[in-house]
Amino acid sequence: MRIPLIAGNWKMNMNHESGKDLVKKISDKVGGSDPEVVVCCPFPMLLEIGKCLSDSAIMLGAQNMHWENSGAFTGEISADMLLELGVKYVIIGHSERRQIFSETNHMINLKVKKALEKQIVPILCIGELLNEREGKQTERVLTDQLENSLANINTQEATKIVIAYEPVWAIGTGKTATPEQAADTIGFIRGWLKEKYGESSSEKIRILYGGSVKPDNISEIMKSPDVDGALVGGASLIDEDFINIVHFKHSN
Repeated sequence: MRIPLIAGNWKMNMNHESGKDLVKKISDKVGGSDPEVVVCCPFPMLLEIGKCLSDSAIMLGAQNMHWENSGAFTGEISADMLLELGVKYVIIGHSERRQIFSETNHMINLKVKKALEKQIVPILCIGELLNEREGKQTERVLTDQLENSLANINTQEATKIVIAYEPVWAIGTGKTATPEQAADTIGFIRGWLKEKYGESSSEKIRILYGGSVKPDNISEIMKSPDVDGALVGGASLIDEDFINIVHFKHSN
């Protein structure tokens, strides 16, 4: 049985005070019987937010990391630095990193390997652009991202990875893939994992949906047996919205 996971991605939002206030409100309402919950905050807030979460069931996550242990990489942060701050999860390959900062599948693959080596759970993001969806290229694009992002990742390692399917056209746009689109696409991803790693191992890998997830659509999104949770953007910045998203799976 896969444990559901709800991960909040604050992106480049909040400050120390507003962030601490937010996680306090969330942690007051989120307990150990809920799905696993992760808050991925900006780098400068990791220490303070981590302290706020130390007595709660919520885990600390980062939004990115470099694949080298140290070196002349101005502006980057290493896995060891994240571990020192108590980080348990890290988002890797988010579409904004791919699109805006030109991260390649090869770079993402190196990051996934390093996260696994350091025992940080990577949340590997994959997803297609609108023109790729309309051109019926979704499966081709996802296959390319999966094959290259997971290159030389063995079966045992793969079961420790979380996959987040985020159609790029649904991120921050208010558009959401229909339940049928999300279920079909995540079913395809599960099938790819089964072919690559075998049925038993593929059934252990959690797959999240991301892209304008809100309290009023989480119910439909979570109906598919292949969907194990959500990567939440804007709604993770609003305590009531995020709490309602977390509680959906638990209450259903």
